[in-house]
Amino acid sequence: MAVVIETRDQDPLRGTASVLSWYDSTRPMFIDLVGDYAGKELFLVEGDSLLRECFEDERIDFDSGFQILHFVYVVEKFLENLKKRHCSFHIAFFEENARLCIPPGVNTTHRSRYLLARTVIKHHLSLRLPGAYPDVEVNVFPALKSKEFADYLHDTPIHFVMMHDGSSRSKRITEADSKEDEDLVKILLRGAIWWWNTHRLNVSLINRIEFRDSKVFTMIVESFTASSKRKLLMTSNFTKEIKETGQKLQNLREGDVKGTEADETDLEDLSGCPPGVTTSESYFLAAFGVSELLNNEDCDIPLASAFILHSITLKHTALSERRLPLIKFDDAFEIVIDELLAKLSNVFQHTLEDQSWAHFVKERQLDIDTIDIIDGRVFRAVIQAMRTTDIESKLSAGATKDWKMMSRIVMHLAEEELSMKGSAKVKSVDIEKVKQEADPATENLAVLPFSHPVFDKHLECIHVETDNSLPAKLGSMRLFRETTHWHNYKKPLNPKAPVVVKVSKWRNPLRMNQFYMKEMTAYAASLTGAKGKALEPETITVGPKHLVKIVESKPASGPAAKKLEAANKQGDKGKAVAKKGSKNAAAGLSAKDKMIADNEKRRDVLEGNKAFSAWAMKKKEFDLISSDQERYLKTDEYLKGLDATKTNYLEGELNTYALQSLLSWWSEVAKTKNKSAGYHIVALIWTRIRTICGLTSAVSKDIETEVTKVCKLLGIEDVLTQFSSSPTDRKLSFAFKYPTSTQHLRIDMSQSEFQLNHCGPYMDRNLDAKPDARVSSFVPDGWQRDVLDQLDANKSVFVVAPTSAGKTFISFYAMEQVLRADNDGVLIYVAPTKALVNQIAAEVQGRFSKKFNLTGKGVWAIHTRDYRIGNSTGCQILVTVPHILQIMLLSPSNSKSWAPRVRRIIFDEIHSIGQAEDGVVWEQLLLLAPCPIIALSATVGNPEQFNDWLIETQKATGTELKMIQHGTRYSDLRKYMYEPPKSFKFEGFGVPNRAGLGLDGLTGFETFHPVASLVDKSRGMPDDLALEPRDCLSLWKAMVKCQTGNFKVPSSLDPAKALPKCIRKLDIFAWEKELKKVLLKWMADSKSPFDQVVAELMPKTGALENSNEESSPTSSIADNNTINPLDLKDTTLPLLYQLHSRRALPAILFNYDRGQCESIAYAILAQLQEAESRWKEGSEWKRWMEGYEVYKAEKDKKSRKPAKPAKKTKDTDDEGGSKMDRMREEATDGSSKYDLFDPEAPQAEFSFADPKKLQKSELDDFIKALRWKDIKEELIELLKRGVGIHHSGMNRKYRQCVEMLFRKGFLRVVVATGTLSLGINMPCATVVFSGDSVFLTALNFRQAAGRSGRRGFDLLGNVVFQGISRERASRLLSSRLPELTGHFPITTTLVLRLFTLLNGSKSEYAEKAVNSLLSQPRLYLGGQSFKEQVLHHLRFSIEYLRRNDLLGPNGEPVNFTSCVSHLYFTENSSFAFHALLKGRFFHELCADIDTKTDMVLQKMILVLSHLFGRRVCREIDDPEEAEAIKRSPSIVYLPSMPEEATQILRKHNKDTLEIFSTYVKTFAAQHVKEEQNSLPLTHTHVGGSSAAQKTNGETLSNGSAKVNGNTKTETNNDSYLPSLPAPHARSAFVALSGLGDKFDTIEDLCSSTREGVFLEAAVIPHLEIHPDETRTPLNAYLLDFYMHGALEPLELANGIRKSDVWFVLNDFSMILATIVTSLAVYLGLGTDADPEMLDVMGSGDTIENDGDEKLAVNTEPQESSAPMKIGTPIQPPPVMKKGKKVADDWDASEDTMTAEEDYLKEKGMENSAVTDDEEYEQLMNVYKAFRKLKTQFDEKFYAIWA
Repeated sequence: MAVVIETRDQDPLRGTASVLSWYDSTRPMFIDLVGDYAGKELFLVEGDSLLRECFEDERIDFDSGFQILHFVYVVEKFLENLKKRHCSFHIAFFEENARLCIPPGVNTTHRSRYLLARTVIKHHLSLRLPGAYPDVEVNVFPALKSKEFADYLHDTPIHFVMMHDGSSRSKRITEADSKEDEDLVKILLRGAIWWWNTHRLNVSLINRIEFRDSKVFTMIVESFTASSKRKLLMTSNFTKEIKETGQKLQNLREGDVKGTEADETDLEDLSGCPPGVTTSESYFLAAFGVSELLNNEDCDIPLASAFILHSITLKHTALSERRLPLIKFDDAFEIVIDELLAKLSNVFQHTLEDQSWAHFVKERQLDIDTIDIIDGRVFRAVIQAMRTTDIESKLSAGATKDWKMMSRIVMHLAEEELSMKGSAKVKSVDIEKVKQEADPATENLAVLPFSHPVFDKHLECIHVETDNSLPAKLGSMRLFRETTHWHNYKKPLNPKAPVVVKVSKWRNPLRMNQFYMKEMTAYAASLTGAKGKALEPETITVGPKHLVKIVESKPASGPAAKKLEAANKQGDKGKAVAKKGSKNAAAGLSAKDKMIADNEKRRDVLEGNKAFSAWAMKKKEFDLISSDQERYLKTDEYLKGLDATKTNYLEGELNTYALQSLLSWWSEVAKTKNKSAGYHIVALIWTRIRTICGLTSAVSKDIETEVTKVCKLLGIEDVLTQFSSSPTDRKLSFAFKYPTSTQHLRIDMSQSEFQLNHCGPYMDRNLDAKPDARVSSFVPDGWQRDVLDQLDANKSVFVVAPTSAGKTFISFYAMEQVLRADNDGVLIYVAPTKALVNQIAAEVQGRFSKKFNLTGKGVWAIHTRDYRIGNSTGCQILVTVPHILQIMLLSPSNSKSWAPRVRRIIFDEIHSIGQAEDGVVWEQLLLLAPCPIIALSATVGNPEQFNDWLIETQKATGTELKMIQHGTRYSDLRKYMYEPPKSFKFEGFGVPNRAGLGLDGLTGFETFHPVASLVDKSRGMPDDLALEPRDCLSLWKAMVKCQTGNFKVPSSLDPAKALPKCIRKLDIFAWEKELKKVLLKWMADSKSPFDQVVAELMPKTGALENSNEESSPTSSIADNNTINPLDLKDTTLPLLYQLHSRRALPAILFNYDRGQCESIAYAILAQLQEAESRWKEGSEWKRWMEGYEVYKAEKDKKSRKPAKPAKKTKDTDDEGGSKMDRMREEATDGSSKYDLFDPEAPQAEFSFADPKKLQKSELDDFIKALRWKDIKEELIELLKRGVGIHHSGMNRKYRQCVEMLFRKGFLRVVVATGTLSLGINMPCATVVFSGDSVFLTALNFRQAAGRSGRRGFDLLGNVVFQGISRERASRLLSSRLPELTGHFPITTTLVLRLFTLLNGSKSEYAEKAVNSLLSQPRLYLGGQSFKEQVLHHLRFSIEYLRRNDLLGPNGEPVNFTSCVSHLYFTENSSFAFHALLKGRFFHELCADIDTKTDMVLQKMILVLSHLFGRRVCREIDDPEEAEAIKRSPSIVYLPSMPEEATQILRKHNKDTLEIFSTYVKTFAAQHVKEEQNSLPLTHTHVGGSSAAQKTNGETLSNGSAKVNGNTKTETNNDSYLPSLPAPHARSAFVALSGLGDKFDTIEDLCSSTREGVFLEAAVIPHLEIHPDETRTPLNAYLLDFYMHGALEPLELANGIRKSDVWFVLNDFSMILATIVTSLAVYLGLGTDADPEMLDVMGSGDTIENDGDEKLAVNTEPQESSAPMKIGTPIQPPPVMKKGKKVADDWDASEDTMTAEEDYLKEKGMENSAVTDDEEYEQLMNVYKAFRKLKTQFDEKFYAIWA
């Protein structure tokens, strides 16, 4: 549930006038429902919306044909599409909404049919779904506001609702009353959406759903929290409107045919039927319905008999034989049939909903088969057959028996005799003429010839006929044969000579590289290693690493131990030295060695003395600090800052001094009434003692004595374990002070309870860690050593471990392996975001250096679409994004030189494979990887399944893969709900009032126990629901309190028994596991006290008010001092104030809306500035400034002192005077508090920045660089105050500054979107989820929460929910990660690129890549396809490419292949563009580019807007809004394409349809043999058996007559039904409406093929044309921007979110750049672009790079402007003169060539008037036009974004 908090600048009354105006004012988002939003969360499908969506399938013949079974199939197919995409849902029908399922425009007499179908589907799903999918509940409620539904919502936490919004895609709506009908239904449906939204539930639109690959896309209408005024207006206006609309709709539909309702006595008569006559519910229902009509004289005997006979026919006829032509009668008889079916529908509907009927069905144990109660076509065929045929003679024995049985039932109920004699009322008959369809066995389904040595062996299992005629051979190669040299695709792709790069002042690649390297070095300096220390690069040499064996117990021996011993004994006046020189130490040493040893000892003593002297000075300074807390913090900071040598000497002493400060602090707190509030201090004492006990350096006896005494005084003796080192006699350098009174120091609880409640974060985390020589920076755990073993064995690994577990080192270990192996091997690091690319490259820069003999070689390089650093093919570690790696691996020019050198690929954040946008590229890379891989992730919902797939993919390259899972985080995360104060007045930060971990006791913060989130038992408990020690204790206490006689907590779980005296994290994990086992058992049993346990762990009411600490001064930024608790801009500063007071900064605030991130940060800035201005008006600031003026005057005075004599002595310096004199003078002056004071800078009390972490000059450098990049001043002001914003829309340089300053500790608050959560090294103490969003999913929650409490930085991470309800927070905590699902990876573009790779390189690598891809047994992650299906699909993708002149007969890429394959990221739009290019649309349009430039460019942008960046546009229904759009200068709805373009695309779609129809038919004919007679979701069997499937034994059709005790199903071949041939490709259920194997559209083909045929609609190259194939108009935002060049209309009129504008425009600019560059390469024009077009980018990225260039010019030294070589040496092709035809080398023989030439002369070309020269000129015009269009578009883009 996402809540949109309405901003103050919105019109407060907007959208309050009517439901339609409100709905039109919403801004729904189009998202991947499962991957980006729902995950495994439960949602509710509104039943009537589901039916309305399915009824709008215009293939269902519901008028004359009345196909209920076809409708049931469509419903099941829709639900099956949701289920197989891992959706979790319930279905709810609301009886008050029953009529909303009827589509507008339905004939009045037909409405009862829809209501019957509704009842049938409710009946069917309720009874059948539990058997197939027990988790899918079907519920029926009286009304939305009913108590029953309220109870359901209370018990079932649903995530969102799926509903229809009333927009119809049906073409039926023409009449005025239908339009009125539609408008009324819209108001009611949208009113329901409004109701859900006000109840904090989002709504996904069922009528906007798209099923693509394994994804479900739809629009989400976000819920909102309105201001009280708006809410009141809406509620009063909308409630009244909805009520009135409901009444109007009822009045409008009063004309619906009313039928006979069954009464109790009639149903009682039915009970009198003899038992055992039939077990079919539909037989009884048919007989009962007919009898009711006969009793009421609503029908005659012939029609009643026909209906009964139709019911029997349905039971005894196979589905495949029920494709019938539509038989129509004269108008008068048509009315009779309509009325009969309307009345029957009414009877059936009311009977099925009658409880007496349900009781009858249950009592008789009838088979539920009413889904096939009526088939209008069969009914009509029976009426006709009764008139013209002797039906009785054609009935099978079973059908005859059923006829007699049914006649008896009707006689019993209506006392009427049925007859097989036809109706005399029929005057005329019209039988629909159906065009005879060819049988696939005889139909000509030939494909064009194709052969390729690499592909042939994989495709030999595909049997399709080839058209070997000469026209077919030449049909798709005419253009290719006729090309001149400039056309030949191969030439530009195999460059030999290096590019001579043009260099100028503004374009100097060498300078840019230096600039970026300098940036990266600075970035690397901000990064830290495992222990928080700065990275130090190691120089790598080729050869094995020298490993030093690490002993587990460090202090035993070695030089370090000798140093320690010498230092610790130095106080014994030389005795220790004498001892050390004695026999024991000197045994076996030569005189020289003894001398060296003695010198070493003396040096140790000196170092020790120095260290203790420095400490003595520091201690004096610390002794002067009055605050115990401050003294403790300073001591801790000093200890952490010591180098390794000093630490060894001083750590015992300093830890004991810190212990003394803590004891004194605790003594003060323990005297107060609120003693328990200070237990965090005792926890600090506990952990300090644990540290002292574990010290490896020698500890003095004094220290041991004091520590033991402190433990006894506090009653925490359990903390004492044996000291790790032997005690020395060295005395403490200070007298350990104890409080005068010590009675109050003891803790008031058991030691185990104290440890569990307060010491959890400090407990020993050592799991199975052991030293390992391969890792020097930390001691690796067992799972980490396992990873190292796999890497050493050159195997692949898939590592799943939580954030902060320690995955990072794996990548660097692998990098070092590659660097040490040789100078040629390459490791590729693939990251999902550019921010992560930058960070990893900087880490490599900070860790490794290496010398190379060859120029052009380097350790690392970055290559993303928008910029490069280093040489991407000359480096050994390439850090890149998936798209670039894919281009490089598929590049022919790389396949012989670079690709074979790739040794390993690291896929970080591998769960990105599940993303809708780029997931397919990740999947293709995993399939193409030519080497072992490392896959890393913290958030994979189905690791075992994903691992199985990865193992299969790796087998193809002969590599073993092992999955290594680690389940626990290094540091715990503690969750809190934040409730803002009612008022708040910010008056400065003040001094933080407490050290310690967690936010417990802070005003407004309420701890959230993880188990309290398990409010919905049906969801189970997620595997990663982690409990910290105190959570385990409170859970155990709650379980003990709530246990019952049948549900006991085992006594072994008592912490006193389950845990040792001194508890470690390992003990907690074991205890937690056992507690969860018991809890899960309770969870699974409804009688257990599980709910009471959850309730017990919920915070008690008022917990927030009863906090232990003083709150901030309350009041507000606003004049009235109150704050809006719903406005994040108001509540964020109070929250941050509290975090500051607890030292819980730095913090990252996650908000998934880029615009809101900025508005929150700007609000913080305004509030800080305003508070500072107020403070500066006060007396304190005036005193400061007076003092400052005095200070400045003194300083000026000193600077004006007479100069010293110029004569210099050896003690004087350049400034005159001796150094000693000046030092004395400065010492006398003393340092002033004004030394660092800057009145212009933000004052510390009003800034989050920590100036100690950054020199002012460094900050000035950052700011200077940002100003060069034209960064907004507000953002710079925010940085100065320690606040940053981070999202993908921010400038790259600014983002890097934010990352670096945050890591350095200067910035302490960052407001960010989810991009920051993907692996970025920005550890923080607290993560705040600031406001809800549809993008705050289970996956994103875990990724973002993992930023807090990072290993090596924090012992505990805080996670705060701000502006998010407890219910939503519960759902996030208890949610399961979504399962990774894949995409169909063999896209048509990939096929084309594979042929380019093979043809352009002819290398072993290329063949190996294709073979490994096509050998995959499980190509499709999460897909159901098998290998033969995929290869069959592939063969027809090749056929498409052949027919579209992109491939030659032997797989040669021809013609415009380059253009299409470089537009791979726009598939399928790229193929539509190619169709227009090939169809010469642009040739003709651009002929006038020089004379009618504006007209040509406007037409081009119109056409391109139809092809690329397509966004659907909601139709506006509110008249005022619609009128405003009409008056607006903006173009909102995209006008139609020029007719010439539309015709070409129609033909393209038609040809594509023909190709893939052939695929479906050939595949079905070869592979699908079984009959289709089961529904897709419930697998309910329907109908009888066909002649080919006569069956004995078990009954296959409900209601088959029993003959001699055995069930025998027969079919008479001489049938009275005029059956049409059964379709081979189309589903038999769809064929019930008369449809055969002729498909109208691609959508028709994909959505109605029969089961067993694999057809992935997403990869069929087809684009829906508006309005031909889609009623929804397209958004004209690109055209509008081109025409007006303005930003505001895009947001206000076109509905593009402000934060998305840059991205959509940049994407289109990149498309234009790709087209322009590929046309230039194709025409052989001189261009700097490399053939893979890796440098092509959008103008938004270009603007950013221009800024870098400008900055480099002003900051980097000018270099020589000589030409240089960069990257792979490539030579652009020379401009070729247009020449004559060239015969190409792939022709077979001269005879063949002659025959082909003759054929071409005879037939001529399709465009026979076009010669080569003309073609070149025309294409030059096209190129010129696209270049002009790009220039104009980019100028407009630059104007608003530069």
